[in-house]
Amino acid sequence: MTSITKEQLQDLFEKALKAREYSYSPYSKFRVGAALLSDDGTIFTGCNVENASYGAAICAERTAFVKAVSEGHHKFTALAVSTDQEEFVSPCGICRQFISEFVTASTPVYFLNVKGDHREYTFGQLLPFSFGLEQGERYLQ
Repeated sequence: MTSITKEQLQDLFEKALKAREYSYSPYSKFRVGAALLSDDGTIFTGCNVENASYGAAICAERTAFVKAVSEGHHKFTALAVSTDQEEFVSPCGICRQFISEFVTASTPVYFLNVKGDHREYTFGQLLPFSFGLEQGERYLQ
């Protein structure tokens, strides 16, 4: 696993918290922001975007990954997810499966609450038996 500097981590957290402000969540009022650190140090952000047809909504985590992949990035070092809840909230099941395509089991995932406090987990803790063409730790080549 690539080491993350204190400055990169602080920047990742700040961007995840800021991304939450752009959430379009008129139905649930549940705002989520995500910040994704690529292996070259670039940070991609995303927010949740809801739709009257609930199935057409997209989560913050997938938004960040889609932005990154659409710009040619496929390897990632860390993910931070923020909500405006006091408790810590993890990515949904669809996001976990989506994320598994691009990270390893040891990739750190940070949950940030409304106060900016955080908890750290590895992706393997969030999805211990991921489904994919290759099993175990992998990067998209």
